[in-house]
Amino acid sequence: MWQKLNVTAFIMSGIGGQQDVLGEPYIDGSGNTYLPMSKQPIMIYAATSEQLKELLLKALNKEVNMSIYTEELFNTYNDVDNRAKVAEFDVNDLNLVGIGMIGKKNHVDRLTKGLILHA
Repeated sequence: MWQKLNVTAFIMSGIGGQQDVLGEPYIDGSGNTYLPMSKQPIMIYAATSEQLKELLLKALNKEVNMSIYTEELFNTYNDVDNRAKVAEFDVNDLNLVGIGMIGKKNHVDRLTKGLILHA
C-alpha cells in the first residue's frame, strides 16, 4: 500500500510543478497559512504495466505533460539517483508503475478512456 501512495505523491509533485496548477495558499480562521493545493480535480486510475506503457507512448504524441515513476525508483533515495535510473532505459523499456499527466481535458480523457478509477 505504501508504494501506491508513494508513487501517487511523487507523480503529483511533478504535476504541481507545472505553471498555473496550484491555487492560492489556505488560511485558517486563526490566521495560519498552509500551502496551496491543485485547482483541478485529481483522477487516479488503475492500470496494468502494459496499459501504462501504451498510455505513455500515446501521450508522447499529444499535448500533455507527464511525470513518470518506474519500478527502479523504489530502490533509490534521492532525485539525482532517480533521474539516473530513468535515463538507463529506452522509453520502450521503462518499467512503469505510475504516470501523471496534465493537459487539455479532451486529450487526457481520450488517453485514459477505458481505464477504471482506482479503488
